[in-house]
Amino acid sequence: MQASNGASKVAEQDITVLKQQLAELTEQLVRSEKLASIGQLAAGVAHEINNPIGYVASNLSVLKEYTNGLTLLVQRLSALLPPAQSQLLKSQFDFDYICEDLPKLLQQSEQGLQRVIEIIRDLKDFSHIDQAEFVMADLHQGIQSTLNIVANEIKYKAEVVRQFAELPLVSCIPSQLNQVLLNLLVNAAQAIVERGIITISTGCDAQWVWFSVADTGPGIATEQLEQIFQPFYTTKPKDQGTGLGLALSRSIVEKHKGLLEVQSTPGVGSCFTVKIPRSIASA
Repeated sequence: MQASNGASKVAEQDITVLKQQLAELTEQLVRSEKLASIGQLAAGVAHEINNPIGYVASNLSVLKEYTNGLTLLVQRLSALLPPAQSQLLKSQFDFDYICEDLPKLLQQSEQGLQRVIEIIRDLKDFSHIDQAEFVMADLHQGIQSTLNIVANEIKYKAEVVRQFAELPLVSCIPSQLNQVLLNLLVNAAQAIVERGIITISTGCDAQWVWFSVADTGPGIATEQLEQIFQPFYTTKPKDQGTGLGLALSRSIVEKHKGLLEVQSTPGVGSCFTVKIPRSIASA
């Protein structure tokens, strides 16, 4: 009878564990669905903003030409007036200051607009995570796009150091490799307790083309290194990690016939390296 009661308690515990795992799985699926919806929303927003931004960019270019012409016209007309009257009018309307400041304002506006255009382009890149078409792509371009997206997450936590080698184009799904890099960069930033350094390196040899993300965080214990790739395993607080990022990243890299490797020294930091076979890279 006691054995029966013991078995019953074990069964109840197993059921409790299964229920907890089911609840966690359901929560993760809901989050994944939300992320997919956000991706679709980002694509729509980027598309809708793209056209009016194009109008603004075109108009700003024309405005620059108009202001140059008007400034020149005023200068020539003022030369026809008596010097005292010309100087009085210029002083009254701050003409000299406007001539000096206006080109700066236009240049700053052009720079700001170019930044918006870059952000829109990067959002469009990240809104097609599920696309399955392999294309020849520049890994460095993907790295830069990803850094633009994640800049706000990183800038308060770490300095980003780039160590780039000359790379061939690689046959890949760029948005998916961008997602892998995004996960690695966010993980690196969150691992750094105060402020540190994140180093992005690239390289290639006869077999592989690769990029790596190294951080100066606390590192990962040896016994945890393989566990970190298991779905739902995370050492982060609940509001920071879902435990899916590295598992998804490894799945994407394996889809590319590649490897996702990690090296870590407790107290020193961690380095994640993504390797893609050179056999599918251009010569």
